[in-house]
Amino acid sequence: MSDQDPQLAAAAEIRARIDTTKPHSARFWNYFVGGKDNYEVDREIGDQIKEIFPGLVDVARTSRQFLGRAVRHLAGEQGVRQFLDIGTGLPTADNTHEVAQRVAPDSRIVYVDNDPMVLAHARALLTSTPEGETAYIDADFYEPEEILKTAASTLDLSQPVALMILNTLGHVADYEQARSLVSRLMAGLPSGSYLVISDSTATSEGMIAASNAYNESGAVPYYVRSVEEIAGFFDGLELVEPGVVQVTEWRPESDVSVVDAYGAVGRKP
Repeated sequence: MSDQDPQLAAAAEIRARIDTTKPHSARFWNYFVGGKDNYEVDREIGDQIKEIFPGLVDVARTSRQFLGRAVRHLAGEQGVRQFLDIGTGLPTADNTHEVAQRVAPDSRIVYVDNDPMVLAHARALLTSTPEGETAYIDADFYEPEEILKTAASTLDLSQPVALMILNTLGHVADYEQARSLVSRLMAGLPSGSYLVISDSTATSEGMIAASNAYNESGAVPYYVRSVEEIAGFFDGLELVEPGVVQVTEWRPESDVSVVDAYGAVGRKP
């Protein structure tokens, strides 16, 4: 029997799952928001896309700011104390738990991703105030019931939860399947819960060209959708003002810029 430390063995197994030969969306996005957790292959496609469509850098930056404003609104004005963040991505500044616990120290956050690079950095996401709690689930977005079952060990699913799905649904090629996944997750959350979504949109030739270039790079494809399709994810929910808008126009705290990314917050009646 090996006497290797189980934690070291687990870390080695995680590292072995990381493919550095192809770009990856979490690392690519990390590069765009100024992070360091990326590889040459990610920076190469990032630089290529910057030449095609420099505006994608603004999409990355402003989408992150939208997350912060949405979480502050929900924790501060709506009293939400539980957040389920799916498609977490790599830790940067102002992660969901940091924003929420700054407003409400007793907030509980569960992050969900199944990417080995994100898993390898999960410890950075697991800091918490003494009053609150954070957890990380290594799970597949395509198994929503399993996500909810596991999240229930940290969250009280009889009380409102904010479901966060930012810049993730574009990885689901079939739109109806993407809608079904969102609906199944929301079905497991009680009345008074919220849905927060943002995604890049097919609202300019530049964004469409950037999406095509990324999808041809060998990375897991990301499909940009119409604004109407983004709005469709909120069917049956009560949209929080100002509704489905460019992420920069959702309760802005500074000058509004034009970006090819839309988002919204909806409440489950």
